[in-house]
Amino acid sequence: MDKGLRRKDPGEAGGRTALSPRLRAVGDMVEMGSRLADVGTDHGYLPIRLLEEGRIPSAIAMDVGKGPLSRAKAHVEERGLSGQIELRLSDGFSALAPGEADAAVLAGMGGPLMIRILTKGRRTAESLRYLVLSPQSEIPGVRRYLMGNGYRILTEDMVLDEGKYYTVLKAAPEKMAEAISCRKEPWSLVEETYGRYLLRSGKPVVSAFLRKERGILEAIRAELLPAGTGRAGERLTQVEQELSLLSGAIALAEAAARTMET
Repeated sequence: MDKGLRRKDPGEAGGRTALSPRLRAVGDMVEMGSRLADVGTDHGYLPIRLLEEGRIPSAIAMDVGKGPLSRAKAHVEERGLSGQIELRLSDGFSALAPGEADAAVLAGMGGPLMIRILTKGRRTAESLRYLVLSPQSEIPGVRRYLMGNGYRILTEDMVLDEGKYYTVLKAAPEKMAEAISCRKEPWSLVEETYGRYLLRSGKPVVSAFLRKERGILEAIRAELLPAGTGRAGERLTQVEQELSLLSGAIALAEAAARTMET
């Protein structure tokens, strides 16, 4: 998976591997000292950078493609990290046994594929202390899958990278979440759709994303209004419902932003 090409950054101290904003957001959710499994590592930049900055002691970088894994191997060797990053050809979690890692990152892939990987590798996924996920599509579906399959969402973040908005989720199996005293509270439909912790964050990027989504839906509604019957009418009803839900999300996000300002 394409998870963020390395970019030239003269501000990087000591010649460390630079990360795109979305990969930086993913990396920031990885806890200090975690033995990391990077599922779909692509170029291997994320585990390389986290090792360079001392955030993790080791990593297992996995990818389903031989080409990406070969590129990752070259980058690992170039940085002199072959003893700390193990590379494995793997379809999801298939080459990772329970107990070999504390945490896993899944990023740069669509939500349905992410759900498939978590379902197929459930035994291994549930053995981890936590997961860091950045789905590129069907994000509400990923949230619902997690909450309906024994996980608790701990936090969320959003970044704007080259004109696109990316969401990052951190989740833990129920037993792990309970061990860190994470309260379990039912999520509303608006929270499932747009993210409880994003809506509560007060971050401008979240409000900007929601306003953009509203603009898209309003444009679709304007196109559908002249017809108003048959399939167009059904779609118009759906859009109106989505706009109503989005209005609630915007109200929550803006209230959180005002609270942050005071």
